[in-house]
Amino acid sequence: MRVTICAVGRLRPGPERDLVADYLQRFERTGRPLGLGPAQVLEVEDRKGGGMAAEAALLGRAIPAGAVICALDERGETPDSPAFAGWLAGWRDAGQAPAFVIGGADGLDPALRGRAARLLSFGPMVWPHLLVRVMLAEQLYRAATILAGTPYHRA
Repeated sequence: MRVTICAVGRLRPGPERDLVADYLQRFERTGRPLGLGPAQVLEVEDRKGGGMAAEAALLGRAIPAGAVICALDERGETPDSPAFAGWLAGWRDAGQAPAFVIGGADGLDPALRGRAARLLSFGPMVWPHLLVRVMLAEQLYRAATILAGTPYHRA
């Protein structure tokens, strides 16, 4: 099951980019025997300043055809890590490939958010969208370790 992260903005070389790459590599290594992964990051950038609507159009083109959309949004569900692992297992078992969509500084356009099968929140605080990528990549890896039964997740 291919996992796609569609995000507004480009990660420049630095610690955030390194962390995303590391966690996604771990996810692929741990998830491959479970039918999870690989994961890819598709970045879009609205260079013309069209706002949320323009970002949504770019994100819409980046989302793979047939993918189930999970939008990151502060109003979304706040599952614990085992529940998130269950989401991934459910999509895998249903033959669906998730596309996690991360908006820009102003969030996601309501029309794109409305297309999402699930809304995911990392809590009521607002996080910088660059850190959200790191947190999502780590949770993907954690989900794979939970499904694999490894001791990484201690709860």
